[in-house]
Amino acid sequence: MQPITHVVVGTDFSAGADLAVQRAALISQQQGAELHLIHVVHPLDLYVGSELSFGFQTHYQQAQQEAIKTQLDTLTCKLREQFSITIHAATRIGRAYSEIADYAIAVNAELIVAGAQGEHSLLEKLLGSTSSRLLRVSKCPILIVKNKNVTASAYQHVIAAVNFSLGAANVALLARTIAPQAHIEGLLIFDTNQETHMYKAGMNEALLQQYRTQALLDADKRLSEIITEQTLGENISRKILTGYPPESICDHAKAQHADLIVIGKHEKNGMEDFLLGSVSKGVAYAAECDVLLSH
Repeated sequence: MQPITHVVVGTDFSAGADLAVQRAALISQQQGAELHLIHVVHPLDLYVGSELSFGFQTHYQQAQQEAIKTQLDTLTCKLREQFSITIHAATRIGRAYSEIADYAIAVNAELIVAGAQGEHSLLEKLLGSTSSRLLRVSKCPILIVKNKNVTASAYQHVIAAVNFSLGAANVALLARTIAPQAHIEGLLIFDTNQETHMYKAGMNEALLQQYRTQALLDADKRLSEIITEQTLGENISRKILTGYPPESICDHAKAQHADLIVIGKHEKNGMEDFLLGSVSKGVAYAAECDVLLSH
């Protein structure tokens, strides 16, 4: 996996965005990366009504742009002093997902960071149609910051949710890259939905038990191979659970007091790809900790 040298974080200056900015700055500091702050203004936010004169509208737009520049400059100076990192600030006019994605491509960013909540509900933008579009055009992972308290603390316990698909191939390695000192738990959820279909098809309990036992053994072997092949270090463990994947992943992360879940964007068909995928989307919505979606 390529090193992280450029991190892009979107901000609307809300409390939720501030948490994302703090996390992005901390990751940039840890990785020796450059941080890019971007604020996207929707065109309608610059429109104050046709009943007002052109001159007044121009004055309003200039005043708003100056206010945004002042906020960005203030935030940039504060972060430079706090983290001693290289920071670039930018403003764009347009749709959040396209502007952020285009900017990330332009600066060759390896990570995009966004807050879960904000004045314009960044979580809704990221996990609704905007999110699916952003992931489709983005060339890098997206970190959704949901932890309420960053306090300049590195991730300590990371859940790397894998499922042996191509989309999840580098999940564990990405987890180690983002959290080099954390304990990483490779987690595989054995989806019991398949067993339900087999039972309805007439397979008896003895055969189901045989299937389950062999499948779990094979899964544990493959999970162990992933951990070994990717050279993730000593501070790592593996776990296999059964259940409905999104719910099981979130419940386990909560029980383990994990502060980050890393999960691959893996889908089974074109429509699911358009919708971001039931597992990825379910985890991103339900998790109480940060979620890193690997492209």
